[in-house]
Amino acid sequence: MPLDELRALLARHVRPDGTTAIDDVLIAKVEQSDPPSASMSGTVLALIAQGAKRLALGDRVYEYRAGQYLIASVDLPVTGHFTEASPDRPALGFGLTLQPAAVAELLLQAAPGDLPPATGGVPSGIAVSDAPDELLDAAIRLLRLLDRPRDIAVLAPLIKREILWRLITGEQGAVVRQLGLADSSLAHVARAVRWIRDHYRQSFRVEEVAQLSGMSVSAFYRNFQAVTAMSPIQFQKQIRLQEARLLLATHPNDVTGVGHRVGYDSASQFSREYRRQFGTPPSQDAVRLRGSALTAASPLP
Repeated sequence: MPLDELRALLARHVRPDGTTAIDDVLIAKVEQSDPPSASMSGTVLALIAQGAKRLALGDRVYEYRAGQYLIASVDLPVTGHFTEASPDRPALGFGLTLQPAAVAELLLQAAPGDLPPATGGVPSGIAVSDAPDELLDAAIRLLRLLDRPRDIAVLAPLIKREILWRLITGEQGAVVRQLGLADSSLAHVARAVRWIRDHYRQSFRVEEVAQLSGMSVSAFYRNFQAVTAMSPIQFQKQIRLQEARLLLATHPNDVTGVGHRVGYDSASQFSREYRRQFGTPPSQDAVRLRGSALTAASPLP
């Protein structure tokens, strides 16, 4: 069975940091179902070979399990955890970082009629589907190269292109194709996402970010909400709180200072929003984090 071989390859080649000898190829192994944690999704294909995971983006919840894959076409703040994982039966996943330039190259090379017709509306930045046999087969052949290192340089790029093509022409192709279109609505939203991430400490007006992204205010707000499941201000808040939690792990005695560093002028507002996000006030969370590192994040969303 394809999933059996995929599980064996993942278990054999997993590294502590999730990387592999093949650029952009990731492997995740998780042996326990920890509480949900916040992270950035990256732009990635995540294919589950064993176990199951639940992911929240704004008010949307995604669940995917063995034999299913998730696509993240924008780097988004998400909260998730593996719901099925144990030392005896760890969760195992294959990941491939999606590069917009590689998607664009395939779109340019495709002949007229090779691609499915465009659908209306802006797709969400995250989507889940069942993995077709062709995608599983390509992922397995890519991982087999880890047992034959001399073949990686020549064959890995070809198989990665095949995987991209399966995604582009598959059920979630609209999500992936927009990643490679420089003037797509997704590309405009991604530009705004990057700006907010780089300037998350400072206040901004939605009109200003809409102008930077090249859209009218109404179109920007509508498309941003469709892709991220959040308003631009809610997105900024997610980034601020994630950064604050990372800072508290290393500065547990400076809750007020951490709040200011991530952009909060009001300590009470920082505490209130932090508790709403993580379930406990920052002062209590800092005590729990003191003397210990945050749980290592899975390389897959």
